[in-house]
Amino acid sequence: MLPVQITIRDISSSAALETHIRKKAEKLNRFYNRISSCRVVVELPQKHKHQGKLYNVRIDVTVPGKELVATRKVNQDIYIAVRDSFSAIVRQLEEHSHKRHGRVKTHNDVMHGHVVRIISDEGYGFIEGVDGNEYYFSVTNVSHPNFDQLYVGDAVEYYIADALSEGRQAQHVIKERHNNHHPEFI
Repeated sequence: MLPVQITIRDISSSAALETHIRKKAEKLNRFYNRISSCRVVVELPQKHKHQGKLYNVRIDVTVPGKELVATRKVNQDIYIAVRDSFSAIVRQLEEHSHKRHGRVKTHNDVMHGHVVRIISDEGYGFIEGVDGNEYYFSVTNVSHPNFDQLYVGDAVEYYIADALSEGRQAQHVIKERHNNHHPEFI
């Protein structure tokens, strides 16, 4: 059985919600059978009062040699936030499984760049890639850490989205570990 750790912050905990999360977590083994741990954090951040209830659900799944993270924010319905977070982690587990078995698309190479602009009150920003192009990203494109933990100047890794609309978009944005961010210089 998959070890699942559930943390609920700033919300009155309910047995129904915890049971719902545990059932979803147990189904993850269908998509990848080498999961060693699953941590789920459900919270209602206080800083978004002007937008109504904006639930934050973060799922960390540990597989051999890697940690997968999904974070989703959804207005009003906590169960939709949980569903969307688990859908995102399932996609990552499937992608990880495909990579381990050599079935990966070659056009999804990891790109490198740095954050050049953040419009935090609207939940989006821009990355300048080493290729010289600018890439749009939003709060839903950030894999690790949370969007509000990214700063101008941070080095990031990302994938280029298969853009259906105009413009370039970054997906699965991850802050690189060797960042030496000093907010006082920004």
